[in-house]
Amino acid sequence: MDDAVTTTTTATDWGAVHSRPDFAELRRAQRRFAFPVAGLFLAWYLLYVLLADYAHGFMAVKVVGNITTGLLLGLLQFASTFAIAALYSRYATTRLDPLAARIRARVEEGES
Repeated sequence: MDDAVTTTTTATDWGAVHSRPDFAELRRAQRRFAFPVAGLFLAWYLLYVLLADYAHGFMAVKVVGNITTGLLLGLLQFASTFAIAALYSRYATTRLDPLAARIRARVEEGES
């Protein structure tokens, strides 16, 4: 191993880390965002699919020129995906990252 970077690892009891109240708080905070948003997005997507399959007349309504409601709703699917990603990024930065940093500091200090 020529000039390979060696790292030292400490035996961290990850089971103990996972059972700590602050880790449970981190998981709760992540789920508090992820589950409702995933449910809402899946419902929104299902609505779009059902409208596309069963409401042809509604989806074919021309809004402006050749732009139909179906096309607009399809584009809103992309927009909502990017909006969710932006919201999650902000949520993670403000809520999850501080909790994770606190847990990481404790693990690096040798507390499990």
